[in-house]
Amino acid sequence: MALPGPSKAVMWVRFPSPAQKMLKIRLKRVGKKNQPAFKIVVVENWRAASSGKFVEEVGFYNPLTKEKVLRKKRIEYWLKCGAQPSETVHNLLINEGIIKGEKIPKHKSSKKEQSQNSTQ
Repeated sequence: MALPGPSKAVMWVRFPSPAQKMLKIRLKRVGKKNQPAFKIVVVENWRAASSGKFVEEVGFYNPLTKEKVLRKKRIEYWLKCGAQPSETVHNLLINEGIIKGEKIPKHKSSKKEQSQNSTQ
């Protein structure tokens, strides 16, 4: 005896909650193995970095050649819209003079330093 209702499986669509619709400005890795290059993109916060989907590309950064291409007006626009830069992008924007403030320390202190500070 079959159950009432549709016989086919129902596909559920996952819609992001309002908190997940926040935008981030972060690096998207492109390039070959051992030759990193990064696109600076505006992406929805809930998307995985490797998904490849982004709202807009606002710059490019090559750490090997130190080449930087930043679209200042578009970055300022997205910051006004509420997009939050990642720590690395935040420091990069401060170096280029697009935003003002202090750099965010990216690297954590070593375990030895933490244990010495806690014993004192």
